[in-house]
Amino acid sequence: MNMINIEIIPNWHPILVHFTIGLLSVSAALFVVGTFFRKCSCHTQLVTVARWNLWLGALAAIATVIAGFYAFNSVPHSSESQHLAMLDHRKWALITAGLFILLAIWSVANTFRHRADSQAKISLVFVVLIAAGGLMLATTGYKGAELVYRHGLGVIPMQMGMSGGHSNHDHGGGGHGAKSTAEPMGDHGDMSGMPGMSGSTAEPAEGHGDGHGDGHGDSHGETPGTPDNSNMPAMEESPHDHGAH
Repeated sequence: MNMINIEIIPNWHPILVHFTIGLLSVSAALFVVGTFFRKCSCHTQLVTVARWNLWLGALAAIATVIAGFYAFNSVPHSSESQHLAMLDHRKWALITAGLFILLAIWSVANTFRHRADSQAKISLVFVVLIAAGGLMLATTGYKGAELVYRHGLGVIPMQMGMSGGHSNHDHGGGGHGAKSTAEPMGDHGDMSGMPGMSGSTAEPAEGHGDGHGDGHGDSHGETPGTPDNSNMPAMEESPHDHGAH
């Protein structure tokens, strides 16, 4: 696979930004936590890890901003709302990255100045600024996510196989889009083609009671003691009565 030209990613900005957010957010959190544990034995370790995350995060931020400028000038967009959202994200990104780069320079200078004193206190102003930077970083990330998930920038449209809607795919068996091959029965009352159902005159079928059970079948067959209705005129069978059986 060609790592220089990744098909589904228009540029390197979406990759680099994850390292920037991860490193700088961890650094800000550790510096804030370290101010509450200055007398703890783990304070030195907290500050050391926070510094390294800040320094590496600042380097990642520089690369991310460069890739972001390339994305700003290369990702196609057609609407005014998309362009305004990109400008807003760029503004927040530049201010946030500039703040963290300045804090990283401050941290490097302070570290080498007090290199012999590992217990040197971190300035409260520094902690407040990096905490504010963490909030700004979260806001910048949110606005960047809006560019993708709200405005659809840099997303390859998935049009293949979706034009027919949800019924166009198969879940197994017949699926949603399968058509039934069964023919409709039409009028339920017209059963002239069935045995014993010639015309509209109901003729009792021999053994009709066997299909419904012994108890139910007695009401259709001849039962001892029942009057002979053979001389009665034929009655037209109601479709609803036939369906009730």
